[in-house]
Amino acid sequence: MRLDGKTAIVTGGASGFGRGIVEKFAAEGARVLIADMNADGAAEVSQAVMGMWERVNVADGEDWARLTKRAMSDWGRIDILVNNAGITHLPKPMEDVSEEEFDRVLAVNAKSVYHSARHMVPLMKAAKTGAILNVASTAGVSPRPNLNWYNASKGWMITATKTMAVELAPHGVRVNCLNPVAGDTPLLASFMGEDTPEMRAKFLSTIPLGRFSTPRDLGNAACFLCSEEASMITGVGLEVDGGRCI
Repeated sequence: MRLDGKTAIVTGGASGFGRGIVEKFAAEGARVLIADMNADGAAEVSQAVMGMWERVNVADGEDWARLTKRAMSDWGRIDILVNNAGITHLPKPMEDVSEEEFDRVLAVNAKSVYHSARHMVPLMKAAKTGAILNVASTAGVSPRPNLNWYNASKGWMITATKTMAVELAPHGVRVNCLNPVAGDTPLLASFMGEDTPEMRAKFLSTIPLGRFSTPRDLGNAACFLCSEEASMITGVGLEVDGGRCI
């Protein structure tokens, strides 16, 4: 029960890595609020873990204001924030990515962290405690060709994590990020371009441990970084990648 009594908001918690984080947090005693565009999925997961949910567009500042108000009304405080929601564009040469695709990727993967900070950071500063976890990617550490603007958005998130950590440390707020390799989640086909046995084998050949990340892997890593066991860790990008970035 490493998160016993803690309150946590997890974006993109209705599926994939986000669901793994929600389930682990709940199992470790946290009260969880799932923020996701997929209202049906969020409702299903929240029922399974006896949590709460809100339909939220993480690229929208007004939705963040509503989410913050809900959390503070129900809990009176926010101990943990996990910025997990993310999207990608399909693999293609950088010059072929449309402006609309570029704007969407940067809005969800980068601007969402800005919005979350505007609404959540003042509350954590006032409480003089808190843990923020951003879910970035190995793509921000060791980029893959043809995912250029997705790679860049995750590199941005890694740098944002480090600068947030430096600025918020004097206020008792820790900020870290996870860098997972691709997992067997709804986004896998988008990363690979197509989901075939051949493409999976090609992708797996780049991971020394020979398997994809799982939601459980991310849940375990997230739980550690957001728990008191990691009280001396801030500004870290933890690679959960089976050796991909070695």
